[in-house]
Amino acid sequence: MATILIPISNGFEEVELISLVDVLRRGGNDVRIAYVESEIETDLIVGGNGITIKADTALKNILSEEFDMILLAGGWDNAYTLSDNERVQALIKEFYDDNKVIGAMCASVLALKKAGVLGNDYTCYPYAKEEINHEGYREDEMVVTDGNIMTSRGPGTALCFGLEIVKRLVGVESYEAVKEGMLLDFCE
Repeated sequence: MATILIPISNGFEEVELISLVDVLRRGGNDVRIAYVESEIETDLIVGGNGITIKADTALKNILSEEFDMILLAGGWDNAYTLSDNERVQALIKEFYDDNKVIGAMCASVLALKKAGVLGNDYTCYPYAKEEINHEGYREDEMVVTDGNIMTSRGPGTALCFGLEIVKRLVGVESYEAVKEGMLLDFCE
């Protein structure tokens, strides 16, 4: 079992967050959602489409050594907050320096670019590509892994991204069990 940190703020992409948390927990991972408190003073976070999620804790309570991975869901407002927040940026760099797995999807790949940890190969939401402005964009792949950096395209790829993370952190048996149980044959 791995422990995964997902920092979020208002404007996160609901399909991505909920799909990732669901698949990762089915795969046996401990997933904790931490709200970016400089943006929000409550643990109730409102997504880009008006769905409210209750976070587990505030980001200020997080110690990177308690986690195996940091994972960023997308949503434009959330992506900008994660890119501009000093604590989030510091955590991304700590995970990178400690050779831990870092994941981002959709527009939140922008936060990896800003932290200076985006690898040579990546994917993201197509409209975010120009703003990220980084060589190595793979437009036809749902999930791209480059060393310890994992990226995914957007809402429709969240289930497959979660599966790839399960495979990486927990193993092929858990990956296959979750994939079969959720009828995710389209994820390869």
